[in-house]
Amino acid sequence: MEILRCESLTKTYQSGGAPVRALQNVTLAFAQGSFTAITGKSGSGKSTLLHMLSGLDRPTSGKIIYQDNDLAKYNDNQLSVLRRRRFGFVFQSYNLVRELTAQENILLPVMLDSRKPDEKHLTRLIEILGIGDRLSHLPGAMSGGQQQRVCIARALANKPAILFADEPTGNLDGKTGREVLTLLRTVSQEMGITMILVTHDLGVAEQAERIIRLEDGTVADDSGEVVIP
Repeated sequence: MEILRCESLTKTYQSGGAPVRALQNVTLAFAQGSFTAITGKSGSGKSTLLHMLSGLDRPTSGKIIYQDNDLAKYNDNQLSVLRRRRFGFVFQSYNLVRELTAQENILLPVMLDSRKPDEKHLTRLIEILGIGDRLSHLPGAMSGGQQQRVCIARALANKPAILFADEPTGNLDGKTGREVLTLLRTVSQEMGITMILVTHDLGVAEQAERIIRLEDGTVADDSGEVVIP
């Protein structure tokens, strides 16, 4: 079952007065519960594509459809609510609030949405991610791997339908990166979450069910294409 797709997606930026096309006529579909890696060289458009698909940025032209809803019809506030409730985000730079404890960071998206935390769900997340003994720690008192585990818990606290991960192992050593990737897969599979991951690391990309390779803003290869009817 399809959960997300983009049609003829194009994104053009202005650089020094000249237009730069970061994406050009990209058409893709993503199945519910699937794990897709988007890879390519620096400047190939992979992070731009992730930002378009997740509603963090708007395309110059083309469509992004989430569960039959065209994101172009959402205003900025509606997009913010959609991202907070239905999308989860894990980034390379962690983006934790330095003044908040691990537990407070995890609960932040739930609190911002003025909703009561699902204690059973959060307890299970913390157990799987192995951060129960770090909940009272500030980010500065945790290792990179521990901070990224907190980021994963925060991203999944609201039970998102789609998890977007942008170079989630980029700041970690090889062993820790593999552990974090395994945890991402385990939690996403257990919760039935669609995962779309951007990485330049082919070793990371090969852990996905499907690999999309971008080149100069276009799809150069797609190992598991989902056909749009």
